[in-house]
Amino acid sequence: MSKLNKDILFLIFEELQKDSKSLFSCLMINRFWCETVIPILWRNPWCYNDINYSNKNSLFIIISYYLFNDIKEFITNQEIKLSLSSNKLILFDYLSYCRSINIKIIDMIISIGTSLTYNQFVLQQNFYHLFIKKCPELKYFDMKLIKHQIFYFPEAKIRLESLCELYCDTSINSSYFYGLSQSCQYIQKLIINNIDSKPNHGIAKLIEVQRNLKHFEWNDDIDYDYLTEDPYEKIFLALEKKADSLNYLRVYFQYIEGIDHILLQQILSKFYKLKILIIDDFFFFTEEQLEKLKLQVYNDLEILNIEWNKLNVISSIIENGGRSLKKILFRPYDIIECEYGSFNKNSLNFIRKIYENCPSIEYLSIPFSPSKEHFTEFEKLLKICKNLKSLLLVICNMDKIETIEEIYESGEILLKILIRSELINLKEIRFYDDFKFSLESLEEFLEKWFDKSKLSIFTSDSIYEEENYKNLINKYKRIGIIKDFKHSLLISEINYNFNIL
Repeated sequence: MSKLNKDILFLIFEELQKDSKSLFSCLMINRFWCETVIPILWRNPWCYNDINYSNKNSLFIIISYYLFNDIKEFITNQEIKLSLSSNKLILFDYLSYCRSINIKIIDMIISIGTSLTYNQFVLQQNFYHLFIKKCPELKYFDMKLIKHQIFYFPEAKIRLESLCELYCDTSINSSYFYGLSQSCQYIQKLIINNIDSKPNHGIAKLIEVQRNLKHFEWNDDIDYDYLTEDPYEKIFLALEKKADSLNYLRVYFQYIEGIDHILLQQILSKFYKLKILIIDDFFFFTEEQLEKLKLQVYNDLEILNIEWNKLNVISSIIENGGRSLKKILFRPYDIIECEYGSFNKNSLNFIRKIYENCPSIEYLSIPFSPSKEHFTEFEKLLKICKNLKSLLLVICNMDKIETIEEIYESGEILLKILIRSELINLKEIRFYDDFKFSLESLEEFLEKWFDKSKLSIFTSDSIYEEENYKNLINKYKRIGIIKDFKHSLLISEINYNFNIL
């Protein structure tokens, strides 16, 4: 493998671009491999979760090397610690490969050289200028916590024109975004942390000037329970104008008294090109807005994740646009809490809308009642939706408290339906709430699943900690029918969203 040509090696290393350990191992093979890996490793050197940047002295040495002699003399006079190693020649022109600036991590590296606030400020100014000067083009910029208006640097306009991804927060002064909007007009991915209670008109302006915005995320992290001004209005009015290009929308709203997000509910139906729609919390639709959703066709929608709403909201979205849907995800218990007296009707309708409109579905969350009608419709769904890879199932009887015998009977019915379904692509099932399988029913299911796919099974029921169940599960692990089995009383410990977003 060490004799593979550079193009093939590059393609292999590209697949490892998020795996720093593997890339660092490849660096040690020989110089040829090292020369191939370095440009990949340094394209975005701040993206590795397994690196502790706060004590990464080697990065401080490399960046310090680039500082001009007069700047070195100045910061040395300020008692900033520049390593002696920073005077030695470096093997590669590392910053020429860099396409990314991450303010938080660069500031962390700067703190290695000095702990004094003023000295850190001086180094920040020079380090940022250095990156703007040396990076041939800037693709990724995480500017959270920034204190310097880098768009005033001589080379900034040219570098910022190529920016594709921007991460920021609403605490940054609007004037900064006004400055960025003069150069950054081709951002494709914009992620905003909302940490300030006041509207940020600069962010709205930045959104407004974008010509190809495809990916937008908004995450609330506000400490205030009540706002005097709506911080969302101008942002989402600007976003509405990007409906022709936007294909990814993710919003997380905290509950804030006096804010109901009516505007986003009104304009949501206009984002007709969405491929991914994720609404994480506290976003409630009125009946009038539901009617508008039923009229909107999302032909390209592939992933739908809406929390804290009734099932009829999700049903309305998929009714006219589910042909491409591959993933429908939500936390079932949050959905059930919103249902009150309409759960049985809405869950039945939801199952029907899935098999009527979503033939390509692969990942699916379903809460339903243990009624004969629900089981019949669920079996119909499994016969039509043959691409299913993962199921999250919650049985919840809202009408009465079931006996243990009735719960076991429902579990047996469900397992027989799964056996008859012949889902050869199914790799994972997550069972929650009133799911109990007798030892005999579970063994019969696993035995008849033998010629299908390996299964990973997750559940919240403590019965599977009993010795006889453990022995059964281990037996079918050994012969390769069960790939993984996990039990947790804390449902939150098992990711509802299947780690696929």
